[in-house]
Amino acid sequence: MSIYQLPSLPFAYDALEPYMDAQTVQIHFHGHHQGYVDKLNTLLADKPALQLPVEELLTTPDVPQDVLQNAGGHANHSLFWRMLDPAQRKTAPGGELANRIADKFGSFASFQKEFGEVAEKHFSNGWAWLAADKEGELSVFSLPDHESPIQKGLTPLLLLDLWEHAYYLKHQNRRAEFVQSFWSLANWSVAETLWESSPAKKIQQLDEKLAS
Repeated sequence: MSIYQLPSLPFAYDALEPYMDAQTVQIHFHGHHQGYVDKLNTLLADKPALQLPVEELLTTPDVPQDVLQNAGGHANHSLFWRMLDPAQRKTAPGGELANRIADKFGSFASFQKEFGEVAEKHFSNGWAWLAADKEGELSVFSLPDHESPIQKGLTPLLLLDLWEHAYYLKHQNRRAEFVQSFWSLANWSVAETLWESSPAKKIQQLDEKLAS
């Protein structure tokens, strides 16, 4: 049995139309994501000490770079599929995450603008992120290739794949068009769940318990 497995895709290939086409989703999932899983399994086949949950592997010292890149590719894509909501049940976050975004960026629209600019301006391959540190401070940034905020001690809350394979069949070189389409798919329920399980939220809950 393989160490790492491709997760189940939580929607049909054509479920993201018209924002992401079925052919791109199928190639992206079974071609690119499967490729990172297969490569990771090959690299670690004779390294039992590194056969760890992928998020733990990303924070383990002295891991070879090729292992980190493929582990990041697997971890980032696994989260990315969850971050897409074909039904668009929520067009914006709610609850405490919404308040945190408003406090940090001024408004949800301002956050979208900053996230979009970061994504559009990122050079070459990578990912755009919204993440929280251990104090709950939010930040928007991009990282190259398959680096993950997890490697920097941050909690990912939202991400967008900026590799050309994520959009080129439909949008060609129009990355800005692809980035704008993401807001019609972003799964804010997942982002809220990630916030609620973040270290910052746990610390907040402990402080509130101690103060009561």
